[in-house]
Amino acid sequence: MLLTVSKRLEFSASRRLFVSRWTDSENLAAFGPETRAQHGTGRNYIAYFIFSGRVDPVTGMLINISEIKKRAGDVVDNQFDHKFLNDDNPAFHDLPPTAENIARQLFIDVAPVFTDVDAKLVACHLIETPDRTATFYADGAAEANYWFEFSAARQTMSPRLTPSENARLFGAAVAIHGHNYRARLTFRKEKADRPIVQQHDLDACGDSLRQELDHRHLNEEVPGLKDRPITTESLAAYIGERVKASLPIHRVRLHERADFFAEAWTEGNMFLGMQMRFSAAHRLHVPSFSDEKNAALFGKCDNPRGHGHLYLAEATLGGKYDERSGTLYDFVAFRKALSDSIEPWQDRHLDLETEDFGKISSTGENIVRALWSKIDTRVNQQLVRLRLWETKNNRFTLRRT
Repeated sequence: MLLTVSKRLEFSASRRLFVSRWTDSENLAAFGPETRAQHGTGRNYIAYFIFSGRVDPVTGMLINISEIKKRAGDVVDNQFDHKFLNDDNPAFHDLPPTAENIARQLFIDVAPVFTDVDAKLVACHLIETPDRTATFYADGAAEANYWFEFSAARQTMSPRLTPSENARLFGAAVAIHGHNYRARLTFRKEKADRPIVQQHDLDACGDSLRQELDHRHLNEEVPGLKDRPITTESLAAYIGERVKASLPIHRVRLHERADFFAEAWTEGNMFLGMQMRFSAAHRLHVPSFSDEKNAALFGKCDNPRGHGHLYLAEATLGGKYDERSGTLYDFVAFRKALSDSIEPWQDRHLDLETEDFGKISSTGENIVRALWSKIDTRVNQQLVRLRLWETKNNRFTLRRT
């Protein structure tokens, strides 16, 4: 099992995507029209700094999130925030400040300030816009993510099932209904020395997909889907196949709504994800520590009367994809497993009113580990990743390895 802790920080900057040794047409193909912004154009960036390591059995923490905020925040404030990156940050004098390159430089600059702690920075994820994100990993790999949207009607069903089988598996969803889909295309390189994908090629691919899928009845008006199950899993796989024909896609995530998605990898793996919220109170406190030490370690989170969060849990399942039905796992059963797992914590004080945190601190690290076993036993041990946001800025993730 791999546990990570992520801290979210924001900064604003301007930059120009331009390589001086390239021709104007080469820059336009690589970066799109904004390469013509000679004095730069702006972004409100969001960066996630992702750490992994051992959880301290006494404090329940992998790393003190306040230290991430302080140390990484100092780097961001001094070197990235309110800068024209091309001129004000030496790293981008000769390197275009693409999302991938900014994520890489953030990693390079932040990792050294944590050499005195056991936890290690393993990745930096950057959101440039809602439609453009990137991730840089400690091993040097980089991912570029591009989102696009389309609206379509469908009947959730499989032509490989009988009408009674479809009705039993999909219920009311066999009727005509619609979704505002949001798809994420992920491209990956082990060493990204140039743009991972050309903007010109990506625009052409996106236009083709929208023309094929947008405002269509997927069962009736898309020839490529005629003999396929019309499920979120099958649609994600289909989009991956279409993109792979022209671009080196790594995986596709398809949201039919904000809290439910399927993810298809080109190597054949399929995943299904669902989010659910719950409200709970807790207090971060170690009884064996003095009041002064608890206050120094946990700050306001050590309030004797407690405090609380509207938590967001995201469970991702893996397993065998059923080609006949077009499903990985039953949607209703998945939703019930997640609901039943968090119900005992809903509107409770985790330390005082549950049995899970009587002997351990209710840190995000311990909450996500306790929740894992509750969900996993209800989904046939198919849970592969569990994320927990206690706020939009603090995220805890447990992965099966």
